[in-house]
Amino acid sequence: MNTLMQQAFWSEILGTAMLLLLGAGVVANVILPRTKGNAGGWLLINFGWGLAVFAGVFVAFKSGAHINPAVTVGFLAADQPFAQITGPDGMVTATIEPTIGNAMWYILAQLIGAFIGAVLAWFAYKKHFDEEAEPGIKLAVFSTGPELRSYAWNFITELIATFVLVFVILCSGRTPHQLGPLWVAMLVVGIGASLGGPTGYAINPARDLGPRIAHAVLPIPGKGSSDWAYSWVPVLGPLVGGLLAGLAATVYVY
Repeated sequence: MNTLMQQAFWSEILGTAMLLLLGAGVVANVILPRTKGNAGGWLLINFGWGLAVFAGVFVAFKSGAHINPAVTVGFLAADQPFAQITGPDGMVTATIEPTIGNAMWYILAQLIGAFIGAVLAWFAYKKHFDEEAEPGIKLAVFSTGPELRSYAWNFITELIATFVLVFVILCSGRTPHQLGPLWVAMLVVGIGASLGGPTGYAINPARDLGPRIAHAVLPIPGKGSSDWAYSWVPVLGPLVGGLLAGLAATVYVY
């Protein structure tokens, strides 16, 4: 791994950790017992996740701020640079190319970061996790689950929602704007409000798998199962959605 990729690797770890700390944190605030935000509702969770993305994208600026394997796969499929490093004059000085090897480093960093962020969220809400609550509530802080379990349809929901996320991100590269990470945050809020109802909108394999592993290993009283039977849906659904978005972008955008 060269120096540029080392910077990108740590950037993706830190950005994804920030994403999960704040994202899992807002879910914990809304659903765990005796919190200030208890019963704050679905829209609070949507906006919390949007702002978590906002923060994560800023932190991960050195890597192009993917913080999501589906985004990395989308850029790989579209054959678009993972990141372009600019100098003080605004000229591109280095590029992280869209290769399978670089993608694997990105995805590994995202998984590590997601695990770390989930553990930090657990530390922040440790006393509330110690309170008595249904096992499913404690798991929901870490990972997604369907309201109506149908693996095929849950997979389709995650595929569609992630396609929207990645395709719009790829389109944005050809659309002049000065919104920075804010528009990505609002896009995530919009996806959650419109497409998040069936599955809780993982739209990010690292966001679901890393914290699910954290749930499995952390000493959480009464935590119950980590629901591994469902775990493939929020991993494969977003990966396929990201892949299809990348392929579609090669036709429509580039």
